[in-house]
This record gives sequence, C-alpha cells and structure tokens, in this order.
Amino acid sequence: MRSGKTRSPRPGADLNVRGLARTGRFRRHWHVLLLFDADDTLWENNVYFERVIARFMQRLNHSQLSVAEVRARLNAIEHEHIVRFGYGVHSFARALCAAYSTLAEAPPDAAALEDVHILALTIAHEPIELLPAVVETLAALQPRHRMALVTKGDLAEQTSKLERSGLAPHFERVFVLPEKTAAAYRETVLALTGDPATTWMIGNSPRSDINPALAAGLRAVLVRHPDTWILEHEALAPAPAGHLIEVESFAALQKLF
Repeated sequence: MRSGKTRSPRPGADLNVRGLARTGRFRRHWHVLLLFDADDTLWENNVYFERVIARFMQRLNHSQLSVAEVRARLNAIEHEHIVRFGYGVHSFARALCAAYSTLAEAPPDAAALEDVHILALTIAHEPIELLPAVVETLAALQPRHRMALVTKGDLAEQTSKLERSGLAPHFERVFVLPEKTAAAYRETVLALTGDPATTWMIGNSPRSDINPALAAGLRAVLVRHPDTWILEHEALAPAPAGHLIEVESFAALQKLF
C-alpha cells in the first residue's frame, strides 16, 4: 500500500457517520484487539513510489501515449509482477524495468535499464516519515487494548521499516502477510487467541484492510489517506451497523478506543 500528502482534518469531521452515528450517540469500545496496518496508516509509503514514477515518466517521455495511458499500462504491469513476485521495492523495480522495455519508443540498452532499476531502488533508502498523531495515539491506546501489527509485503523490508519507525514496542505481535485475505485475517485472530467480534482492523486500504477483514467477521476502521495507492482502491463492502467506521485522521482513534 502506498501514498503521499497528508491533509489536516476539517474541524468536527474526524468521525464519519457511516457505521457509527446511526444509533444517534457515540460509544467508546473498551478492551478490544486492535490490528494495525503499517504503510500509509502509520507512516508514509506510496509518496516515494509516486515520486519515482514521476521521474520514470519524464525519462520515458512518450510522444504518442498520454501520461494517463502510460500510467494505466504501468499499473497493469505492476499488478502482473505482484502476482509473480509479491510486494516490495524489488518487485516494483522489476516492474518498472519491464514497463520501460515495453513502452520505450526505441529498444533500451542495458545501461538505460540499469538506470531505471537504480531509480526504483532509491525508495529503499527513504526515511521513515510517521503520519500525524501516530506516536501519541498508539501510546494512548496501548494501556487499554491489545495491539498487533498486520501488514503485507516483503518480510525484510517491512521488518526494517518497523525497526526504523521506533513503533515496535507498541505491538505484542507482528504479522507480515504475503496478501491480506479473509482467511489470513481469521488465522491471525486465531494466532492471537482473539474473538473476531471484538477485533478491529485499522488501515487506509479498502481492498486490503477493510473488505477482507469484514468478510472474516472482524470490525474495521478506515483511516483515510488522500493518496492511497490506486491498486488498493475498491468500493467499501456493505457492513452491519457499527462494524465499519470511517475517520479522517489517526488521532480520531483515541475517541473510538
């Protein structure tokens, strides 16, 4: 999951009415199991990929295809590589090189492809930029609830980001999944000896964090990020009243839990 700019929430707009205000009053949830996504929920991630893609577009400088057409083809190639090689910077680098080979108007030489590969790998050296209010919110929630990190992607990359973030002490367990599915969520809750009915998945991605968690019988909080990775976009699944809450900021979790 990937994205960039952070905007300040509008006053009074932290809590969306969906799934929360149907009862006409607010209710805090106590002593529950909270599962947190990482990329673009706790720290910035997609913004770094988007910057590399912008530089890739400049290098490609296609004379026939529009930027939107090039991006659509890149998205398709990236999706194919995720299926074959999983998530992470190295998979992305392969996809970017494949896209350059496919889309360049003249056959690229080995040096040009190496430049594209190096460009993609710069993402691995970007600093960890925590999103607003993450540190204080996790510190406030930890004494009241059990908390685990449930992310997806390359194990070494995700572990490194967690270590560099300084957030690891807040979580009793860390799960790095190859993909977030309903079955994976059920297995995770079982491993934590939790109850799906009192477990909440918290993240920015409808496709990976919200819909499969709801399908597994969990509850979910969508923490909106203005630039969530396009491959994580998906319509929110219907949910029973009180099972899905949407918020505009991470800090709003302190009011919910």
